[in-house]
Amino acid sequence: MLDPRTLEFTRHLVRALENKKGEDILVLDISHLTPIAESFVLCSGPTDRVLETLRDAALDAAEEAGWPARVEGEPTSGWVLIDFGDVILHLFTPEVRRYYDLEGLWANARVVVRMP
Repeated sequence: MLDPRTLEFTRHLVRALENKKGEDILVLDISHLTPIAESFVLCSGPTDRVLETLRDAALDAAEEAGWPARVEGEPTSGWVLIDFGDVILHLFTPEVRRYYDLEGLWANARVVVRMP
């Protein structure tokens, strides 16, 4: 089960992504599977420009909430990972998301939120 502080930040993050037209948002509770984080947030955007907008919105949300952030990857690659400590955000183009299939790799995770 997610820590209340983590859950609050995750909700804040999901709202920010949704406001910038993030697609297929999925929050997975991985706390019982690994010590690396409590949750994964997966979100798709149709183009690298949208991924850039989603990345910026996520970083703004983290700054507002006082959460540290470390970014890996570039929107032009089709995958941007942002490590917020207890929450790890994966921003993908749909093609890259299908290819890496994190949902399949983490199939034993508990689904917290699924938004089309």
